[in-house]
Amino acid sequence: MPNDRRTVLADAAIDVLAETGMRGLTHRAVDRAANLPPGTTSAYYRTRQALLTALVRRLVALDQAELQAIGERTPVPRDAEELVAGIAAFVERRLTGEGRRRSLARYACAVESVHHPELREILVPRENAARQVVQDFLAARRLPDAEERTVTLLACVDGLVFDRLVGGGSVSVEAIRGLVTAALLRPARLRM
Repeated sequence: MPNDRRTVLADAAIDVLAETGMRGLTHRAVDRAANLPPGTTSAYYRTRQALLTALVRRLVALDQAELQAIGERTPVPRDAEELVAGIAAFVERRLTGEGRRRSLARYACAVESVHHPELREILVPRENAARQVVQDFLAARRLPDAEERTVTLLACVDGLVFDRLVGGGSVSVEAIRGLVTAALLRPARLRM
């Protein structure tokens, strides 16, 4: 558990947001979740917007650290099935436990960022080692647009996670296999 009071408050804010939604994110609720005296959160984050910005920054930092660690310990998959298995494991982490909590908070913040562009800037997807593993896998197949295919594949995976968070259930390996297969399709040549 972090010692820094700002980090403790941001982590508690993530918990509150995941549990109660955007309307439940208040300074008092964060004080309670952090088990700190009333007024502590507002002493560190005067406004709700300051609290929300701190929450988003912490969420991105946690996600980036996780993705960097995954990428650093994961070699480029040898074949499509290894990539499918890796993505399936990632999706499972995003739908359970700590990952689920952060996913719920992330999507709430993404919706909120429509009205607060400063949050959108923080939430922009970033380069990380896990993303690079996927891109390297696609590039090794000599696909001309591996970077764009990586972005599209990962956006589709993100959509599956969102769908299951909202609708319940899990993501099937077949669904992930279908996305990977689509990412590997070679463009048809036009005949004139």
